Amino acid sequence: MAIDEINAQGGINGRPIDPIVYDPGSEAASFGDYAKRLMIEDGVTTIFGCYTSSSRKAVLPVVERLNGLLWYPTVYEGFEFSPNVIYTGASPNQNCISLCSYLMNHYGSRFYCIGSNYVYPKVSNRIVRDFVVANGGTIVGEMYVDINARHDDYAPIMRDVRAASPDVVFSTVVGSSTADLYQSYTDFGFDPKVMPIASLTTTEAEVLNMGVDVGEGHISAASYFEGLANDCSTTFSSRYRSLFGVDEPTNCCVETAYFQVKMFAEALETTNTLRTDVIRANILGAEYDAPQGQVVIDLASGHANLWTRIGKANSRGHFDVLFASNAPVVADPYLLSYGSHEEACGSY
Repeated sequence: MAIDEINAQGGINGRPIDPIVYDPGSEAASFGDYAKRLMIEDGVTTIFGCYTSSSRKAVLPVVERLNGLLWYPTVYEGFEFSPNVIYTGASPNQNCISLCSYLMNHYGSRFYCIGSNYVYPKVSNRIVRDFVVANGGTIVGEMYVDINARHDDYAPIMRDVRAASPDVVFSTVVGSSTADLYQSYTDFGFDPKVMPIASLTTTEAEVLNMGVDVGEGHISAASYFEGLANDCSTTFSSRYRSLFGVDEPTNCCVETAYFQVKMFAEALETTNTLRTDVIRANILGAEYDAPQGQVVIDLASGHANLWTRIGKANSRGHFDVLFASNAPVVADPYLLSYGSHEEACGSY
């Protein structure tokens, strides 16, 4: 969509963007193989892609060795820096810490963590555990499932949730398995008004997949939610639906994938070269008016300074915003200065 818009306006300095696209089929190793193919055989220097952290970590050594530039669009666990990556998804201080603070203030301090069995959920849950325990709370359970887990796989976990009686179920389950988690929760008769599932990875896309009746009342943190009241978001959503269907919602991953291509195009127009060192130098400190609001690529970290928002899923499959930061939150991927629980919760 972003490339179509750029080309419709004449491309970059009169030349269209012609993408080379490969589908790794959600296999982490294939991401690394295709990254090599793109850079060695196709002569590509800039790559957009990866969803899971395991896929990013498969591509990372390739772009570092061959001096490429990976634009990574997804929320991630932090604790990483590479001069060959621009991170445009939220890092933990832009979603996880704020969400934990909100939950402890509004629901309670007993957390049960459920995640997919790979690096992002495990590191994210370590952050949750450290923060919750440091502020007087308790992790009453922590379980991991295969990334392709299905409905029956969650039944024993839901029985354990019932026995543990947490205030919040904290989910870092990803992909199509997300719907099965929420559906199993509903089957067990749990009430989101009392004990919601709170997630860093459940977006409008997952709510649509599980059914809006199942998703309603649960909580997510994201830099962008469908239907934000600004002109850029409205135009973005309208354009997206015209291309992909009137029933297809946008979400935070769509939004970051979109604006990072637009930021790349602006840098390429200025530099008129695809050399990684030149493009990256131009991108650091750059600003862009994205659908979520103005974003900035942080000079120090190469991460995007993004907006923090917490939302509750409603009966239309959208999220009602419960909290929003007043400005973009500076990325702090190593959690050097996120502050105390009271500081984080001050505006809630």
